[in-house]
Amino acid sequence: MHATSADLRAAPRPVDRWPARLDLAQSLTGLLLALFMWGHMLFVSSILLGMDAMWVVTKFFEGYFFLGEAQPWIVSLVVAAVFVLFIAHAALALRKFPASYRQHAAFRRHMQGLRHGDTTLWYWQVVTGFALFFLASAHLWQMMLHPADIGPFGSAYRVWSEGLWAFSLVMLFVVEIHGGVGLYRLAVKWGVFEGPDAARTRRRLRQAKWGITVFLVALGLASLGAYIRIGLEYAPAYGEQYVPAWVEEGAAP
Repeated sequence: MHATSADLRAAPRPVDRWPARLDLAQSLTGLLLALFMWGHMLFVSSILLGMDAMWVVTKFFEGYFFLGEAQPWIVSLVVAAVFVLFIAHAALALRKFPASYRQHAAFRRHMQGLRHGDTTLWYWQVVTGFALFFLASAHLWQMMLHPADIGPFGSAYRVWSEGLWAFSLVMLFVVEIHGGVGLYRLAVKWGVFEGPDAARTRRRLRQAKWGITVFLVALGLASLGAYIRIGLEYAPAYGEQYVPAWVEEGAAP
């Protein structure tokens, strides 16, 4: 018996689950990177509590308080894992990027005519994501190859004496905007905090998103200012490693 055209039309087509799986992978990698971004900001901002506090946090991640001496290669391994996660997220996100100038122009016309807030946020997420291909890659590569340079003096030297303050300033805004928009869109996409009034829920999520972004940018600017101040004040000691007085005296942590 041969199948008729009617039978073929009625036969259910297999569902391609890969787009959903890739979307889920993109969401999970983005969430992990956003959480890392928040942790990294807290780590960097420890300089606001003083150089001793920043030294303690740095040496904690280098295993100093567990292994008896600093092991910067531990930081390199962590950064390498984050780098792999970043590359995976970028590759998954590229599926959604406009593939040509014509597609980009068509989307811009659509966005300007629609004037939809979430659509505009998606566009800025694409723009900042594209910038992060270069900014975050350079930063992660430098951290992975020179983990021993992280610390009160080392970080201040890079920011001020090596002129990376402008790079850090741009990256601060790009990362916080991209991460904040990404977390907001994750919450909307997967129905987190979804209530009976969707419009009201989204409005509150947007307010929370901008509140967190403003806070993290302010924290980042304050931290950047502290590194610049240290770079100016201790410029003659360029190349030295900062060691707290209580460590030099042999006091217990």
